[in-house]
Order: sequence, then structure tokens, then C-alpha cells
Amino acid sequence: MGCFRTTEIAVGGVFYAILQVYKWGGMMADTASITKLREQTGAGILECKNALDDVQGDLEKALEIIKKKGVAKAAKKEQRVTTEGRIGTYIHTNGKLGVMVELNCETDFVAKNEIFQQLLKDVCMQAAATKPIAIRREDIPAHTVEEQKKVFMEEAKGKPAHIVEKITSGKMDSFYKERCLLEQPFIKDNTQTIQDLLVASIAKIGENIKINRFVRFEVGEC
Repeated sequence: MGCFRTTEIAVGGVFYAILQVYKWGGMMADTASITKLREQTGAGILECKNALDDVQGDLEKALEIIKKKGVAKAAKKEQRVTTEGRIGTYIHTNGKLGVMVELNCETDFVAKNEIFQQLLKDVCMQAAATKPIAIRREDIPAHTVEEQKKVFMEEAKGKPAHIVEKITSGKMDSFYKERCLLEQPFIKDNTQTIQDLLVASIAKIGENIKINRFVRFEVGEC
């Protein structure tokens, strides 16, 4: 048998009452962990508490649980039509680098949302800083993929065929993670990718969101 008490937690200026459950061994989910998990994922308070309870307060494991649920929720929204959105821009201070990104959503109401606007800014800065060549790996032209494979195979030349194949596969995976926007580590937090950031925003907003296209200009580059 345990004991109970309520405490208040502030989320976006709004105070919520949290029932803290204590067992003989201690509290199941403390408010600080719930707050941190909510800030990282945008998930509801109860969902964060339940995830922490399931893993005895292990924040990293709870984060993985909510991320998986977020991916599932995003997948359910994936087929929804995204005909609204905004075009964002980023111009570097020296005036020699610029980016334009089209970020789509389902309604104009969401396009005005602060979370959506911040996501658009973050994606623009990401594209400026990391020079992606495509949004996802399947968008990269086949001839570019083949040329890159040939380079990696040549580097592994002289080794047994199965080793060459393994090395090439590993290097191609690294290539995709470096050059595909959705697979890149987020420049503000390398523990998550741009895909993770997108999924978290979908979970927070409740609408489908897609990065439709981007273009990056840099003086002296074709």
C-alpha cells in the first residue's frame, strides 16, 4: 500500500495538478522528469508519467517509448493531405548563403502556429549549415547513388567480396545520414534527427506536416 499527494506543474503558463504515487521504495514518477520528458516530446502529462512508471523512472527508456508512439501516430497521419503551409527563408549574415524551405501542413491555422513556425526556422538553418542534397534517401538520383557506391567499392578494393559489400553498405548508410535532410542529426540537439523533430512536432500539433522541398544557394556554387 502506498500514499498519495498532489502537486502542481506549470506547462506553457498553465498549472496542472499531478497525482504523485509513492510506493514503499519511493516515488514512481517525479514531476521534474515528467516536465523534462514533456518538453522533449510534446506528449501529454499522463502519457509521460505512464512511460516513466513503465521503466521505473529511466528517462532515456521513457523517451524511446514515447518516440515509438510518436512515430506510430505520425504514420497514421501520413496519408492526410497537406495543402497548406509556409515558405521559410534563411540568409546568412555575410549575404553569401541562403535557403528556402516549403513546409506543408493540413490547415492554415496550424501554419500560423508557433511550433510550426519554429520548426520551419530550424529546418532552414539545418539546410544552411549541413548542405543536404535531398530530403530523403529515395530522392537522391540513381546515378548519384551509383557513383558514390563505386567510390566506396574502389576504396575497399583488394578485400574479399563479402567484406567489400559490407564496407560499401556501411559507408552508403553514413552517406545517406550525412546528405539526406531527414536523417541528419539536428544541429541544435544531435541526440535527435530532423525526422525525430518532425515527428515530435506532429505529435504536439496533431496534424500531418511534411517538408515538401528546399533549395540552398551559396555564392560561387552551381
